[in-house]
Amino acid sequence: MLTQRSRYAMRAMLYLAEAPAGGPPIPMTRIAAAATVPRKFLELILADLREAGLIHSHRGKMGGYCLSRPTHLISLGEVIRVIEGPLALVPCVSRTAYRSCGDCKDEANCAIRHAMMRVRDETARILDGTSLADAAAEELAAA
Repeated sequence: MLTQRSRYAMRAMLYLAEAPAGGPPIPMTRIAAAATVPRKFLELILADLREAGLIHSHRGKMGGYCLSRPTHLISLGEVIRVIEGPLALVPCVSRTAYRSCGDCKDEANCAIRHAMMRVRDETARILDGTSLADAAAEELAAA
């Protein structure tokens, strides 16, 4: 299950995605209110997203945050990986944080591992194939 932190991050990113491209930076207080995210918690989330290069910040009176790339070039998978880490449910199928399972006798023939690989691959396919632009369009269509 996604943590609340990931849901907050996606809501904040979708709010930023709805802002006009090239528009002024959006203040954190406005993002927090619109995405219904506690300000202190959002501050930490935005710092992680900024460090990952998904957003950038502007200081000063007219400062705030904006996306670093166009909405169609940022996937939900990227956002989740920044906040949660690898998408794999078990470490033995992770592409970026592989660790062998201590309880598995034969990893190559492990039925659980093979099933989890399929879950990882399909999850990655869907999340990496869904951009902020796609998600924002779906959100508008549902409204």
